[in-house]
Amino acid sequence: MFSNTLLEKYLLQAHLLWITEQWAEQTIPIFTSSKLIPLYAIIDIETTGNTYKTGKITEIAIFIHDGFGIVDSFTTLINPECYISPFITRLTGINNEMVRDAPRFYEVAKKIVEITNDKIFVAHNVSFDYKFIKEEFNQLGYLYERPTLCTVRMGRKYIPGHRSYSLGNICGELGISINGRHRAAGDALATVKLFEMILDRKAQKEAKLDPNQLRMF
Repeated sequence: MFSNTLLEKYLLQAHLLWITEQWAEQTIPIFTSSKLIPLYAIIDIETTGNTYKTGKITEIAIFIHDGFGIVDSFTTLINPECYISPFITRLTGINNEMVRDAPRFYEVAKKIVEITNDKIFVAHNVSFDYKFIKEEFNQLGYLYERPTLCTVRMGRKYIPGHRSYSLGNICGELGISINGRHRAAGDALATVKLFEMILDRKAQKEAKLDPNQLRMF
């Protein structure tokens, strides 16, 4: 088992890199504050449909992670201001009555901006969650941009050989329990555990490398 001391040493070295393989692909600043060590906003959403152009968010969960553990969180149902179909209710358990008195997106938008500010947006199949959230902000006239990391992509790289990297399948094969599948908090917490496992596997793989050879992802 990889020791906690070695893992912490590796993570600190990795955190102190300003430019990483993933971030180099971004066209926006990594940090907008004086903070040197990045934090991660590990996010999951539930929606009324599969496409961000026509669907709306019904629930969001955000867990702030410092590379070692969760340091903050925010979870809420969201009133999508549109009809939730029986199919979506069967999939997520979220129905029209549950969101009737929930805040609308614009009512939690400021909180989402604040809690994810200076954070790296992490999600399983990150383009799905990120595009939905960007579109919700676009409709409010606000440009929302964050650097992103995808645990599907990272999983394939650092935990190879699995038949499927869907959240349910990869978690099942790795022994990660999901308490509330297709609910934002349940899926986001499972993504946290997967992310931590990826960090651990990456640390084991690169423990013998010179620090100058390390990349975050």
